[in-house]
Amino acid sequence: MGRKSQRNKNATMFDSDDDTSSVSSSSTMPSSERVLNDDVTVHKDALLDQSLDALYEKRSSTREQALASIVDAFNSDLQHEFVENKFATLLHQCLHCVKKGSTKETALASHVIGLLALTVGLGDQAKEVLEESVTPLSQALKSGREILKITSVLECLAIITFVGGADPEQTEKSMQIIWQMIHPKLGSNVVATKPSPAVISAVVSSWAFLLTTVDRWTLGPKIWQETVAYLSTLLEKDDRSVRIAAGEALAVIFELGTLEKFSAEAKGSANGTLKEGTVSQESLMHMHGLKAKVTKQVRELSAEAGGKGSAKKDLNTQRNLFKDLVEFLEDGYAPETSTKVGGDYLETSTWYQMIQLNYLKHFLGGGFIKHMQENEFLHDVFSFTPKKIGGGKMTNDEKRLFKSPNSALNKARTQFLTKQRMLAKNMNIGHYAATETMEE
Repeated sequence: MGRKSQRNKNATMFDSDDDTSSVSSSSTMPSSERVLNDDVTVHKDALLDQSLDALYEKRSSTREQALASIVDAFNSDLQHEFVENKFATLLHQCLHCVKKGSTKETALASHVIGLLALTVGLGDQAKEVLEESVTPLSQALKSGREILKITSVLECLAIITFVGGADPEQTEKSMQIIWQMIHPKLGSNVVATKPSPAVISAVVSSWAFLLTTVDRWTLGPKIWQETVAYLSTLLEKDDRSVRIAAGEALAVIFELGTLEKFSAEAKGSANGTLKEGTVSQESLMHMHGLKAKVTKQVRELSAEAGGKGSAKKDLNTQRNLFKDLVEFLEDGYAPETSTKVGGDYLETSTWYQMIQLNYLKHFLGGGFIKHMQENEFLHDVFSFTPKKIGGGKMTNDEKRLFKSPNSALNKARTQFLTKQRMLAKNMNIGHYAATETMEE
């Protein structure tokens, strides 16, 4: 009875139109700033607890409000203590919302699940988020037709796989689920209706985001040819967001150095018997022909004139992207970027880093700066060490969870950094191979 009474009280809070759920700036508080901060923290923690309880309510609008409140809380701060205490409950309630909720509710719940994964970072909890969520998210994609629902679920699947997909098979499974939304030839999960440009863009961007985490040997000759050929057709679509997404995906594919690896294999077997799995000379010629076609398309898009009703910002984004891609395909130089994060600058020098950054920035929205400043998982992803912000101290529990060298998080972080170093090494191998091929 007490639990039900508390939930009803929370539902009333979310249904009301007043501002009692927000922190009043005019409240009469003690003069001590520390006391003020502690009071605000307690209030935020209480609001999160109330939001979580409200997810049990029957009214969809109440659950939607609660999910929106949780998204705001996870964007504005890293909720380590809340997650430590309520991880399983939050995950399972959000999955229930994904399975049974409205389009808006599913979209919000998907976003919370993604934020939950980014908050826990590497380790067993991130793996649990992925393992528990893959099936419900896949089913939501099969049953959904609304653009908001599909794009939100796709982004959620990409984010939780990026964080929790330590096993290459898990990552490939998620990539296949995503890809089948627009190109069902690779599997049986066929979508009957023609996907909208927004869905195509979301699929290609999410797929490319996860491709940045795989080893270059993963793409076999057949998949490489099919994928590049399909992305080449997307470069000819009318929708600019589709062309941009396809261009970014192609950049990652060529940066992986897979084509150079195929060329080296074919050259090594030219005087002997063709080994199983090795690319034939005929296939290799076709693949180089595809690259030449893509280079021509990209060069044309880098100089495209603005059409009637064309948004100048989108046009400039396209031109800049494809100018960088032309330079990379012809000379082997990836673009360098610098993003201001508080008093620091986050720099990237590869396509895979830039695409990871842009995807995470899009997903986090207004929470991007906060997470980049304080989220240790993102610090590891981008080898970024921000200046210390403020004088906030971690609790003893947080130190035990996130700082101890024997913690699950730090052990997982070591594995992640090893994987990142290997991936960067493979990228460099691909770059040098591409340069040597062009010099020949």
